[in-house]
Amino acid sequence: MIDLNVKDGVAEIVLNAPRKLNALNEADLAQLSQAYDHAAFPGVRALLLRGEGRVFCAGRDISGVDPANDDAYAYLGERLTPLMQKMAGFPAPTFAAAHGACIGAGLGLLVATDVVYVAGNAKIGSPFANLGATLDSGGHWLFTERLGAHRALDLIYTGDLMSGAEAVAAGLFSRTFPADTLLKQTREIVARVALGSIGAMRVSKALVAEIRDSRIGLWTAMEEESRAQGVLSGTRDYAEGFSAFIEKRKPLFQG
Repeated sequence: MIDLNVKDGVAEIVLNAPRKLNALNEADLAQLSQAYDHAAFPGVRALLLRGEGRVFCAGRDISGVDPANDDAYAYLGERLTPLMQKMAGFPAPTFAAAHGACIGAGLGLLVATDVVYVAGNAKIGSPFANLGATLDSGGHWLFTERLGAHRALDLIYTGDLMSGAEAVAAGLFSRTFPADTLLKQTREIVARVALGSIGAMRVSKALVAEIRDSRIGLWTAMEEESRAQGVLSGTRDYAEGFSAFIEKRKPLFQG
């Protein structure tokens, strides 16, 4: 079950199937995709993704999968990948609060999220060696990009899992918080971000994605920044930000 709640400009999407550790079958992926569609209306200024229960997401729900007839590509290439692309392109800053197991498709959801905060007790890695399967859902890219080839293959070959604290120290994700305060602290940060200039944040989101995916260099990135700043300088938020600074008050951004 996928829940969506919107309050004060923040959309909160919840993986709410704790009895099956929030594992995702194809129907769940479709519901999650719909939740992102419904959350993408003008009043939403930030989004938080989390899991209910003991874990964030234990990956694909294979409880009803017959290996003899399984079409893994249909699940991954035709269902999960489009969902992750939709998540990555969400028109506002996105955050995830992840605890417990974050593996397989669950790890993929984190890959597709702008900012990921993890509990110290999170478990992240590639436990697929015992299934005769390989890491998927963008995991090869994430591990190789952030950890390097040797550490990536070490995790894949051994099936060892990293703790949330280890993953943050290694540069996989942004911050780690104690499990019992993770959601509270994440919500506070998301609420603060939702008061910011979403137009400016969209520019940064797009530029970071271009640097990551197209490997543009310093001078190209600077030119893109300059052009973006030129566009932003004509917006109401830009004027409000400067006025608030001069008047020594908090800005009231409209987006």
